[in-house]
Amino acid sequence: MEIYKKQSFSNSFKVYFDQRMIKILLLGAISGFPWVIIGSSLSLWLKEDGLSRSTIGWAGLIFAVYAFNYLWAPIIDRVRIPWLTKKVGHRRGWIITMQTVILLSLISWSFINPSINLALVISIGLVIAIASATQDITVDALRIEQIGEHEGKSMQAGAAMAVVGWWTGYKLGGVISLYFAELFQQMGFENYWQITFLILGVVIIICNIGLMFINEPQPIHRAESQNQTDQMIQKKLGSSNIITKTISWLTGTVVGPIISFFKKNGFHIAIAILGFVFLFKIGEAFLGRMSVIFYKEIGFTKTDIALYSKGLGWLTTVVFTLLGGLFAIRSGVIKAMFVSGILMASTNLLFSVLAWSGKSEILFAIAVIFDDMAAAFATVAFVAFISMLVDRTYTATQYALLTSIGTAGRTTLAASSGALVDWLNGDWGIFFIITAIMVIPSLIFLYLIKNKLNLND
Repeated sequence: MEIYKKQSFSNSFKVYFDQRMIKILLLGAISGFPWVIIGSSLSLWLKEDGLSRSTIGWAGLIFAVYAFNYLWAPIIDRVRIPWLTKKVGHRRGWIITMQTVILLSLISWSFINPSINLALVISIGLVIAIASATQDITVDALRIEQIGEHEGKSMQAGAAMAVVGWWTGYKLGGVISLYFAELFQQMGFENYWQITFLILGVVIIICNIGLMFINEPQPIHRAESQNQTDQMIQKKLGSSNIITKTISWLTGTVVGPIISFFKKNGFHIAIAILGFVFLFKIGEAFLGRMSVIFYKEIGFTKTDIALYSKGLGWLTTVVFTLLGGLFAIRSGVIKAMFVSGILMASTNLLFSVLAWSGKSEILFAIAVIFDDMAAAFATVAFVAFISMLVDRTYTATQYALLTSIGTAGRTTLAASSGALVDWLNGDWGIFFIITAIMVIPSLIFLYLIKNKLNLND
């Protein structure tokens, strides 16, 4: 009989000192940074140019591309970037290409006035979103491939570090954008946001330099497994020529990851997993899309938002993400999902208190701390959950598929967040109560499948 001895807290914490965790931290930062560009930075830029809440909310539809990046994830898994792939590797070649697109887009924004060319501003934002969503496919694959397939505890710790990195890129990116926008505005520059976007472009360059310090594994097994799938399809077609080889490659590239996912989990469990993933963070997305607008409307300045929501929020997120990773390691990722879901719903209610109380720096700090604590727990559990579901033969595609479905719920539905606030006649308190209720359906899905999941350990 095998006797299992539970690790001490200090032994569990040692997993964070693995050198691979620093690399995963940087990958997370590279992934999170573009979100602040097309999120709070774009929202405040449009808000301060006089656009309505509804317009800003609907502009957030550009995030919907994250819900569909699985459509081109198979290409990212198999197609090589000319010259770059040979020089820096398959995954890193794709990341550098997309970072370059984002950099050029920021430079383009620096020449545009949104009140005159709103369509062009949103179009460039869409380009940034597409490049960021494409980048995420290969960032997540490279992050997962840093850890062995059966290193369950390291995978959960890696998920925590990826989340810390993501929020570091997002929060500190927000601090940089808000600080410099406020600075340039006080200096009298009318185009203070446009100048700020050039500063953000410098951050992109720094991220690319850091990327060069991340080693890229070259797994032969992945290519062999993909080729075996192609050959199996080709045999079923009954002949071997350029047409059947092309059909086999396309079918294996697109359909293979989906067949693998349903085969591993079974049809009914797979559907339930997809339902849970779609619904889990909708409430947080509604809150997040309108949060910076809410802060602005009740009287907080960009500096206040940078200090409390971004700076203080980043510190809280880092601490509780690491603690959330330890909780997932010691208690199991499923229990962590339930706890984080309940925390998300509860902390959203603090914003109702802030809305009904009026401007209060103390309440603002409390709401931000607890909301970021809940978001940290939820995100690390969610990332670990998905990471432990994927087949290493199709790492990028399956992870992108699952995260895309989660993003679909968050972006497509949350685009109506501004319209919902307007429909409630600006009653932010009721709005935040509604966001708290939104987590319940996903927890029902998780409860129904919790004992039937097939996770990589």
